[in-house]
Amino acid sequence: MPRQSSIKRLPAAQRSFLEKLIREDRFTLDEIIAQVRERFPAAQVPSRSAVGRYKQNVDELAGRMRDIQAAGTALVTELGEDPNDRAGQLLVQAVTTLATHAALKATDAEAEELSIKEIGQLARAAHATMQSRKMSLAERQEIARLAREQLQAEQAEKLKDVVKAGGMTEATAEAIRKQILGIAA
Repeated sequence: MPRQSSIKRLPAAQRSFLEKLIREDRFTLDEIIAQVRERFPAAQVPSRSAVGRYKQNVDELAGRMRDIQAAGTALVTELGEDPNDRAGQLLVQAVTTLATHAALKATDAEAEELSIKEIGQLARAAHATMQSRKMSLAERQEIARLAREQLQAEQAEKLKDVVKAGGMTEATAEAIRKQILGIAA
C-alpha cells in the first residue's frame, strides 16, 4: 500500500488553506508554498513536488466535476426537464451529486463502483419523485382555486343581501364586485 501524501498528513487548518489556494488557481507553486509558510511559520511545509502532485490531482478532479455536471445536464434534458427551471436544477444537482459520488468512489480502489446504469436508475427515480411533487403542487393549487371561488360566491351572495335590504345602490354593489372583490357580475 502506498504511503499517504504529505499533504494529507498536514493539520486540517493548514491543508484547508493549501487546498483553498490551489482551488483559486491564481498562484504558482512557489507562491502557494510561500503563502503557506507565511500563514503557518512553525509548521512543516510540504515540498514543491508534493504540492505539484496534489495540484494535479485537484485539477483532475475539477475536470471530472465539470464533465459530471455536463453529463448531468444532458441526462436531465433527455428526461424532459428544462435544466434552467428550479425543478430541473434540483434534478441536475441530484444527478451531479450521484455522479460525483461515483467518481470519488472510482478513485478509491477498495470501494464498490456505481455503474452508469445505476446512476441512470437513480436519476429516473429522482425524476419520478419530482413528477409526484409537481402533481401535489397542482392539487394544492386546485384546492386554493376552489376555495377562492367559494369565498367569492359567498361574498357575492352577501352583497346581494345588502342591496336587497336597501343598504346600497346596485351601481355601488357592482363597483364593489368588480373593483374590490374581483367578481364579474
